[in-house]
Amino acid sequence: MSAGERAPSHACETVGCGAEARLQCPTCIKLGIQGSFFCSQSCFKSSWETHKQLHKKTRSSESSLSQYNPWPYFMFTGSLRPYPQSSKREVPSSIGRPDYADDPHGFPHSEQKVRSSSNIKCLSDEEIESMKVACKLAREVLDEGVKVAAIGVTTDEIDRVVHEAAVERECYPSPLNYHGFPKSCCTSINEVICHGIPDMRPLQNGDICNIDVTVYHRGYHGDLNETLCIGEVSNTSRNLVKTTWECLQKAIEIVKPGVKYRDVGAVIQKHAQSQGYSVVRSYCGHGIHQLFHTAPSVPHYAS
Repeated sequence: MSAGERAPSHACETVGCGAEARLQCPTCIKLGIQGSFFCSQSCFKSSWETHKQLHKKTRSSESSLSQYNPWPYFMFTGSLRPYPQSSKREVPSSIGRPDYADDPHGFPHSEQKVRSSSNIKCLSDEEIESMKVACKLAREVLDEGVKVAAIGVTTDEIDRVVHEAAVERECYPSPLNYHGFPKSCCTSINEVICHGIPDMRPLQNGDICNIDVTVYHRGYHGDLNETLCIGEVSNTSRNLVKTTWECLQKAIEIVKPGVKYRDVGAVIQKHAQSQGYSVVRSYCGHGIHQLFHTAPSVPHYAS
């Protein structure tokens, strides 16, 4: 059994007891099982034969899920594996949506019309205000997803919370059906760079999880993300997240009229390399307004 000096009070789960309980089953903590509090070692021991069945059921379920592999010939670079996904979530027809939302293949027709153009659209004051509203709502939606991220919680559950939070704010979750993307946000765990698909894998102690949220509100997209440390994270992972945050802040600090887009990437790469990291070149930043992805492309690296 383990006990925290400041642990909140719970009711003992031994049948017929119900006394104040602060001791939690260590195996349940490891497996990410919520609850499982007992008032004493004796209560825990008396409930063991029944309680241990919960461990067996959880392990059996995780074993079944971990054998799921929709890409048997893909060479994975780390230990993370895909898990099954829930069915596609629906958005009420009363909520405005981008053109790809109802396309059978999720094809963004309006984006494709300007894909070959490098023209950067400058927004009017009124358009900027509309963007601010969309971004504010996106922040609120992201915050709701962040609240539920914890050991044992699936990324599918995070997606459900994000989806419902967007709908409550009369927003369409922009990733949903974009080029066929099946979920309402992106959840990228550990070695996944970006665009991870929420699924039934429970978050584990030591994971880092990026939640990427975009909402579409009254004709404009608002896009932002945050990386979370789940439970007790290693110093290596924590320093990666810290350095990435510092790169973002240093880039924001130089943004002003007259600064070249390439200068933003130079600042990011310089700080990343100073801490012993490299920058992923496969993806880059992008413009956003009435279109989900548009000019300019903003590389995160120099030159």
